[in-house]
Amino acid sequence: MRPKRPHLLLAGLLLFFAGVQFRMVESFTLTAKSSQLLATQLGNRPAPQQTLWQNAAGRRTLAPPRWLGLALMSVGSVLTLKSLSMKD
Repeated sequence: MRPKRPHLLLAGLLLFFAGVQFRMVESFTLTAKSSQLLATQLGNRPAPQQTLWQNAAGRRTLAPPRWLGLALMSVGSVLTLKSLSMKD
């Protein structure tokens, strides 16, 4: 099945705005419940990258890399422009 114009437009806009969100924030702090769920899924093993995860009082903090926002914005803008150039 080929992607249709509205689907590509929606995917492009969602990726673009997710990239903008990642560029605007420095870190996300998870709630205690979601931190506990993540710990059970990962098996309480140490994080592979110490800069990505920080553990504070049972809550985890996610600090995404700066390039992730730019990558999402660029892929989203390419998909959006591609959808605008497609025929119905």
